[in-house]
Order: sequence, then C-alpha cells, then structure tokens
Amino acid sequence: TEFRELEESHHRLDLELNELQRRHVLTPTEELTKKQMQKEKLAKKDKMAELIRIYRDQDSHATAH
Repeated sequence: TEFRELEESHHRLDLELNELQRRHVLTPTEELTKKQMQKEKLAKKDKMAELIRIYRDQDSHATAH
C-alpha cells in the first residue's frame, strides 16, 4: 500500500513537472516550485527503491529458511 501510494504520488509529480517544463519561461515562484517538486519526486523514488530492497531482503531470507 505504501509503495503504491508513493508510486502514484511520484507519477503525479512527474506529470506536473512535465507541464512546467513545457513552458519556455517560468516565474521565480514557478522555478522554485519546480525545484521543490523535483526534490520531492527524487525522495519518493529513493523511498520506493528502499522498500523494494527491504522486500527483496525479506523474500530472500524467507526462501532461505
């Protein structure tokens, strides 16, 4: 559930960032928003990778026993 929520949020951020990047000129506020969204998107991607690692570790321990 947590992974799915992260994935959906990551996807929404991706769509919003694409919209911003289509503009040729961004206001300072839009530029700041874009940077914050990029950081948030990266943090969610990192968290998803961490959850995948944890799942794989648990799965490998479970199959080993």
